[in-house]
Amino acid sequence: MVGGEAAAAVEELVSGVRQAADFAEQFRSYSESEKQWKARMEFILRHLPDYRDPPDGGGRLDQLLSLSMVWANHLFLGCSYNKDLLDKVMEMADGIEVEDLPQFTTRSELMKKVNWISKCM
Repeated sequence: MVGGEAAAAVEELVSGVRQAADFAEQFRSYSESEKQWKARMEFILRHLPDYRDPPDGGGRLDQLLSLSMVWANHLFLGCSYNKDLLDKVMEMADGIEVEDLPQFTTRSELMKKVNWISKCM
C-alpha cells in the first residue's frame, strides 16, 4: 500500500496549499491586477509560517501584509522607501519571479540627466 500512502500524502499537501491560498485571498486589494496579486500572494505564502500571530495577538500577520505591500508598491508602482526596509523586503522576495515589470525613472536620475545636458550646452 505504498502507492496509497503516497497518494494520501500528495492529497494532504495539495489540500494544505489550497487552504493557504484561500486564507491569503482575503488580503487581496480590489485594485490589484491578477499579476500583482499572484506575486504578492507568493510573497505572503512564502513567509506566512514565520509571521503567524501568536495566541496572545502581536500583529505579526499585519507586519507581513505591510511588508508585502511595500514590496509590491516598490515593484509595480515605483514607490521608494527607507533603504533598510527595501533591503529587507527585497531579501524576503529573493527568488520570486515577476515578468514584464514597469520601468521607473527616479527624480535623482532625471536631475542627473538634466545636469548632464546643461553641461553639454
